Amino acid sequence: MAFSVIRINQGLVQPSKNTPSGTLNLSIIDKVPVLRCNARTLHVFRHGPGAAQVIREALAGALVPYYPLAGRLKESEYGELQIECCGEGVWFVEASAECMLDSVHYFDDTTSIPYDELLPHQFVEGMNPLVLMQVTQFGCGGFVMGLIFCHSICDGLGAAQFLNAVGEIARGLEHPSITPAWSRDFSPPPPHPQQPNATVFQNSPPPMPDYHLQHANIDISQDQINHLKQEFHDSTGQTCSAFEIVVASLWRRRTQSINLLPNTQVKLVFFANCRQFLQPPPPQGFYGNCFFPVTITAPSQTVARSSNSEVVRLIQEEKSKLGKEFWRWVKGERREDGADDPFAPPLVYTTLFVSEWGRLGFNQIDYGWGEPVHVVPIQGSAIIPVCIAGLLPSPKKGIRLMTWCVEDAHRQPFLDLMKS
Repeated sequence: MAFSVIRINQGLVQPSKNTPSGTLNLSIIDKVPVLRCNARTLHVFRHGPGAAQVIREALAGALVPYYPLAGRLKESEYGELQIECCGEGVWFVEASAECMLDSVHYFDDTTSIPYDELLPHQFVEGMNPLVLMQVTQFGCGGFVMGLIFCHSICDGLGAAQFLNAVGEIARGLEHPSITPAWSRDFSPPPPHPQQPNATVFQNSPPPMPDYHLQHANIDISQDQINHLKQEFHDSTGQTCSAFEIVVASLWRRRTQSINLLPNTQVKLVFFANCRQFLQPPPPQGFYGNCFFPVTITAPSQTVARSSNSEVVRLIQEEKSKLGKEFWRWVKGERREDGADDPFAPPLVYTTLFVSEWGRLGFNQIDYGWGEPVHVVPIQGSAIIPVCIAGLLPSPKKGIRLMTWCVEDAHRQPFLDLMKS
C-alpha cells in the first residue's frame, strides 16, 4: 500500500484558557510498571474536509477541563509517578495524502497499513507530551487520525471519553457533556514510601522469548456470534456475552493448533473494568486506569478437548472472582493462586493475552462528519502472544480478531480451525 504523506504543520496545542498548575498523584493502577507505555490507534473517517483545523481548535478547548493531559509525567522524591500540570500541551500534526481512502479500502487490510506515515512523529527531544495526534487529510475529503496516548494516564474508556469531549466541542458544544474527574485516590498511598536515594534492588529482566509471532486477522460476523451464543444457551440454559464466546473459541482453537505436550499449563489473560467495585463509586467523568487482569489457567488438553460452552464456563467462573481479587491486590494481599504480580504474567508461548476494544467507545466518536469507518489498534509488542478484539469496519457488524499469537508453523492450522 504505497502512497505519500506530507506533514504540513506540527507543534504543541495548549489549553485555550488558563488552567490550574501543580502536581497530581496517580492511582495505584496508573503506576503499574507495565502501563509505562503508549497506546497507538488509527481512526479512519469517510468524510471531514478541513478536519485538522476543526480538531486542533476543539482539542485546545477540551484540554481546559482535561488539563492534566496537557502536563508531563514526573517522579516524586520517593520515585512515585505523578503528573506535573504545566499546561505545555499535546503534540499535533497536520498532514495530507493525495490518494483516496476508497482506493486503500479505508485500511480494511491492517497488514499493509503504513503506520509510520499515519502516526505522529515528535522531533523535540525531552518534550514527552502525554498525547500525540496526527490528522491526515485524504484527497477524497476523508481523514485518518493517528493517536498516541500515554497509558499511565488513561485506560481505553478514559481515552475514548476525552476524544468524545473533543468531538462534542468540534460539533459546537461549549463544554463536554461529561465533566471530567481526576479521583485517583481510591486506594491509600503506600504505608512506607521509599526514602530518597535508597538503594533499589530490581529483579533481573525476564528472558526474551525465542519465538516469532505471525499476524492473522479473523473476522466473525454477527450471525456467527449469535449462533455461538445460541449454542451456549441450548447446552447450558444460561447466557454469555459475545466476548466470552468468541474468546473461548479463540483460546480452544489456538491451544489445539500449537499442539502442546499433555498437562502443559496454558493461560488466558484479559483485563476487565473494575469501576463497579470502587466504594464509593467514581464520578461519571473519571478517566483514569481502572481495570484488573482476569487469568484462567488450565491443562492444555482440558482446553483443547473442551467444548466452547465448557471454556466459557471456565471464563465466567474466573470473572466471578474479579471483585475479590481486585481488592486483594489493592490491599497488598497475595493472590489466591500465589502470583506475585497479576499485571505481569509470564511472557511465554503458553500464555494468550486478549484485549477488548469493541466496547470502549472509540467507534462512536463524531467530530462533525459522522462516526469512524474503522478503528485500528496497533500492536504494542512482537513478543507477547496477543489478540485485540475490535469491531468489524462499518457497515459490517461483528468482531474482528487482530492476532499476533502463533508462530509460522502454527498459523495455517490455527486459521483452519478458526474457520471450521
